[in-house]
Amino acid sequence: MSASAPSLDQAAMPPVRGRLTAQVPLAPLVWFKSGGAAQWLFEPKDADDLADFLKGLDPTIPVMALGLGSNLIVRDGGVPGVVVRLGKPFATVEAVDATTLRCGGGASGILVSSTARDKGIAGLEFLRSIPGTVGGFVRMNGGAYGRETCDILLECDVVLRSGERVTLSNADLGYTYRHSSLPDGAVVVSAVFRGIPGDPAAIQAEMDRIAAAREESQPLRSKTGGSTFKNPEGHKAWQLVDQAGCRGLAMGGAQVSEKHTNFLLNLGDATSADIEGLGEEVRRRVKATSGIDLEWEIQRVGKPA
Repeated sequence: MSASAPSLDQAAMPPVRGRLTAQVPLAPLVWFKSGGAAQWLFEPKDADDLADFLKGLDPTIPVMALGLGSNLIVRDGGVPGVVVRLGKPFATVEAVDATTLRCGGGASGILVSSTARDKGIAGLEFLRSIPGTVGGFVRMNGGAYGRETCDILLECDVVLRSGERVTLSNADLGYTYRHSSLPDGAVVVSAVFRGIPGDPAAIQAEMDRIAAAREESQPLRSKTGGSTFKNPEGHKAWQLVDQAGCRGLAMGGAQVSEKHTNFLLNLGDATSADIEGLGEEVRRRVKATSGIDLEWEIQRVGKPA
């Protein structure tokens, strides 16, 4: 470690009330089941614990939030700095009024949509189909089946990298397709979503329809990362990948899904380098056949081996 690099030993870490663990393998925590370790994994007890920790942490140490690890490649060399994982204390959903829910940053899309159904709130059914947590939905403007997070978000509570707690409105987040202007190192601890009044039975029917459509079209029983590339304006990413002859294309232990070509698979022992390398080869072939630059939707973090 160079003289100017921040110290990352236990003594240099601020005190916590939650759990702070060194060198935690991240592969078991992400959908691809590949990749290296977090230098530190912090599971805060509550939002105050997180804010106090970030305020006391050397500002040069990088911080990254981790949800369900679905839309993520963790590179084989691991993630430097601190990975923040919001556990049970943040997996809450409660009704604010007849059409509004306050959701913890660690709550899953299934929990949010099911609670909305039970409360007779329609318009949040699409979250049933996104394998992630509220924090990830807010950061990435998560969406599916014609709806996006920006359609339902009123505001969110965020702990900035400095430890400052702020409330950001929908407009503050500068939403575009699969993107927000949420700053690096910021962690979404809760969000307020608004739907419209609905009949629980009709809401359940829509959730069932979405679940069936996913099951039919996507390789849900595989080690995958969800949608790999963003849909370019006027195009479907999967069609461009298919037209470039990449259906079933393999590299190391990674493969382009034959069921849905915008999904990459870990066939068993793929490294993250295999998966990311395959994605780059797909991008190269699509560029060569269509002239279109596919943009990654999957987040790629950490260092190569």
